[in-house]
Formats: sequence, C-alpha cells, structure tokens
Amino acid sequence: MYQNLEVSYPKGRGVFGSLTFKRTAEVEAQVRKVAEEIMLSDLLDLEAALLSHGQKQWLEIGMLLMQDPELLMLDEPVAGMSAKERDQTAELLNKICNNRSVLVIEHDMEFVKKIAHKVTVLHQGKILAEGSMDKVQEDEKVIEVYLGH
Repeated sequence: MYQNLEVSYPKGRGVFGSLTFKRTAEVEAQVRKVAEEIMLSDLLDLEAALLSHGQKQWLEIGMLLMQDPELLMLDEPVAGMSAKERDQTAELLNKICNNRSVLVIEHDMEFVKKIAHKVTVLHQGKILAEGSMDKVQEDEKVIEVYLGH
C-alpha cells in the first residue's frame, strides 16, 4: 500500500519524473501523513490487494490526496461498503474537506446527510433544487419527481 501512495506523489508522475524519482524525507512524510488521514497508517506494509473494499476506496482517496488537490471529485464513494465503512468514510470526507472543496455524487441520502454542506438535486441533467439537506428534502419538486406525489 505504501507504494500506491508513493507513486501518486506529484514529482514522480510523468516519464521524466518517474525516471528521476527518489524517495526522500518529504515523500516519506507525505505518505505517512496521508495514510493517517485515510485511517490506514497501520496497514502501510500490506499489499493493496489484501485491503477490504472500503479500505481500497480510502486508498484511492489517499492517492488523490497525495497530490494535495484543491478540488476532489468522488463518484459514489460508498457504493458496496458496509454500514461501518460508510460511517468511517463520512468521517474521512468531513475531515479532508476542511482545506479543499469536495464534490460527491451519491444516491445514498443517509450518507449525504452526514457529509453535505450544500446539496444539489439534478433531474434529467437540470438543477431541480439546491440548498441544505432539509430544504431539499422538503422541496415540492423534489418530492414530486423522486417520490411520485
């Protein structure tokens, strides 16, 4: 798993970067920092293939975090996860959104309630409603389209 994070370090990307890449204290520190953020610091020596489904998702998020992005876009990050993993993922996303924007596309509304600061509901490619989760859930258009009333 360590190598998965290390290979995502920005200076090692690209042809020239990969040929001249060296593991430095800076790389080591970033790998350990990100592993801690994604709740996998105890598993750095484990092969990624041996991780649970949820842990693999966290590793993928960690590989993105290695590049310190300003915007992180995630498509259904909790699909196939257990309830415990969904809760842990919500905790992770709430933690990493403190210094970056995080855009999540998700259909699990219970999960969205745990992470969303602003919700946008789309229908047929157009914005149907946006605002807080409570406001969106009470919106008549949303109720009509998604609940059939």
